[in-house]
Order: sequence, then C-alpha cells, then structure tokens
Amino acid sequence: MSQPYILVINGKPEGPFTIPELKSRGIKPGDFVKTEDMVDYKEAQEIAELRELFGFARPKLLMQYYGSFDQRWLASALDWFIVFGIFVLLAAMAVFLFITDKQARIYTSIGIVAFTPIGKLIYHVLMESSVKQATYGKQMLKIKVVDMDGNRISVGKAIGRNLAKIFSVLTFFIGYLMAFFNKQQQCLHDMIAGTLVIKDRLV
Repeated sequence: MSQPYILVINGKPEGPFTIPELKSRGIKPGDFVKTEDMVDYKEAQEIAELRELFGFARPKLLMQYYGSFDQRWLASALDWFIVFGIFVLLAAMAVFLFITDKQARIYTSIGIVAFTPIGKLIYHVLMESSVKQATYGKQMLKIKVVDMDGNRISVGKAIGRNLAKIFSVLTFFIGYLMAFFNKQQQCLHDMIAGTLVIKDRLV
C-alpha cells in the first residue's frame, strides 16, 4: 500500500494525504511532496509512483543537473581514500593479530593492499546500484549515477559501467576528459554503459 504524502500548500506542509486525497486536491506536477521515509521534498513529477498514477510527464534532465568534472574527480579521490584506508586497516589487523613471522607479515600486507582495485570495483558496483545510487564519495558531493532516463541502475549496468572505465584509462585518460565536450558531461565509460552522473535531486 502506498505511503501517504505530505503536501506543501501555500508554502506550508500539510497532511499527510492518501493518494485519493491528493487526487481530490488536484495535485499538480510541480507541487512539492514527501513521505516520512524521504529526506527532502520533491516535485510530484519526480516521483515514479505519482507520475504513473496521475500521468505526469517525467521532468527532463537539464544541463545544470549533471555532475561536474570537478565534483566527480573529488568524489573519486574520496572513494580511493576510503577503500584504500579499509584495506590498509585490514592488512594491519591481519599482520599484527594473526601473523608472527616477519616475512609472512610483509607478503600478507602487500597481498591485501594489492586487492584494493578489486575491492574498489565491488564497492562502486554495490553502492551505485543501491538505493543511494552513489558511493560515499559521490554522496558527500551530492551526485549520483542514473540511467539515461534518470532511474536507478541495475547491478549489471553498474558492473558494465565500472568495467568500461578501463577504456577511459586506456585512451590516456582522454575518456575522462570527454566529459568537457558533451552536453550531458558523460565520460567515455558513461557513454558505453548508457549512464549519467547527476546532482542528487532536481531542484
């Protein structure tokens, strides 16, 4: 059963209202609503359930909604710091708690840290296909990954997107710089996977 929505009327939140009550009030696409589970208000046309029930058109993603190159770069740096820090911590715990031989400690530490890129791949796939649609770095910068229609991406699409980053790297990183030369600010791997990086919500 659908959750009731709080509706902003004349600048003040009222409700919550059920779907039939929203219909009787003549809700419009641009009206701001939220459920108890939502962090912030959104326009009714941004919510899939309301679009389907009331026949609202999907709002088009405009230029100002795309995540900028500097936001994406900083988010990536934060994610590397987070993932690398976790692997260093795991290596330290394994070495000092379970291994006594000095040489074994060195090999174990190198082995664990060497798995950082694989760990980062898994981290990106799980986080970008999750409800949050973003890694922790992206969440800090208020950007997220969506498909070309602005929807949450599947695990399969997240895997494809992150594996396609190898092409952005193999082109001497020109694949990343391509974001400067297209209106949707897509890197090469975004074009291959059919994804966009947008700001956290349409405002």
